[in-house]
Amino acid sequence: MYESYEELMERKLSLVDDKRDKRQGSLIYDAMAPNAAETATYYAELAFLMDRTFGDTATGDDLTRRCAERGIIRKDATQATIYGELLDADGAIYEAAEGNRFSLEGQYYTLSGMEDGRYVFLSETYGESGNYYLGEILPVQHLEGLATANLTEIRTDGEDAEDDETLRSRYLASFSTTVFGGNVADYTQKLTAMEVVGGVKVYPVWDGGGTVKIVFVDRSYEKPTDTEVEEVQTTLDPEERGLGYGVAPIGHKVHVEGVSEVECTITFDLTLQTDAVEETVVAAIEEALEAYMSEVRATWADKEYLVVRISYLEARILETTGVLDVANCTINGVDGNLTIGADEIPILASVEVTT
Repeated sequence: MYESYEELMERKLSLVDDKRDKRQGSLIYDAMAPNAAETATYYAELAFLMDRTFGDTATGDDLTRRCAERGIIRKDATQATIYGELLDADGAIYEAAEGNRFSLEGQYYTLSGMEDGRYVFLSETYGESGNYYLGEILPVQHLEGLATANLTEIRTDGEDAEDDETLRSRYLASFSTTVFGGNVADYTQKLTAMEVVGGVKVYPVWDGGGTVKIVFVDRSYEKPTDTEVEEVQTTLDPEERGLGYGVAPIGHKVHVEGVSEVECTITFDLTLQTDAVEETVVAAIEEALEAYMSEVRATWADKEYLVVRISYLEARILETTGVLDVANCTINGVDGNLTIGADEIPILASVEVTT
């Protein structure tokens, strides 16, 4: 559609009589070159502007604005909330005020209240980094009588801001289905717009007329917490009564579940290169296999069921620096692919290596 500098110069020079000197460095050539360069730059900027305009090529704020025109809003980064305990020297619950701050290794947590007899801490860092630590924390300010402080369980996961490709897929999907009155597409669109939902499967009439079953993964494509499941349940149909107090249509009794996890123990024989350090190589293999599992989980909503493939595991192992060969690879003791249920996702439980 747009011409390059070379194409512009060729076309401009072709319009000049061949009797004239049109060689590079000639008066005619040098007079036309700056205009051709400016025009080529203008064309490049036009092409860039076109990419910014359409949803299949836009990025960043341009994509955010384009999606908003369809009512599809980019999900912001969220903060993790974590259950914890504060105990005095006698092992009794230590009474602390909301707003007290705790930390460990550069991560800070704010005491935000109590729920079901447990303290709730809010990670001050937005995103997934707030999910990775459970254990002892230290008060930022002195708290008289406090003996121990611990984070014990993730209440809701912190999530990174929605990336461009995930947002784009939601945008493009909005054109391919008809959303109406509580059909499957309607449920899917409403659920994937929720902050805690990364992917969803909708089962209509799962337990008789008027019933709907929802199964979902969180935005990290992992099993959601009980609090996140309850949040989705309350949003759709509180108490599964079908009375229209949530976004589900009146008469739809909606039951919400999180996916189940299938633990995978991977075993294999490993031949290392002569200069490789076993501990370093095994750690890199574990990281590579976890990345593969994550990729498999990310496809859950679009698949009838998931398959963890031996060949893919072996390929990831062989790609690891320091590995010469791999043999006898098994998943949970079986030397074949692992097929899991429609509402299950694989997680890496452990890696057992023989060298």
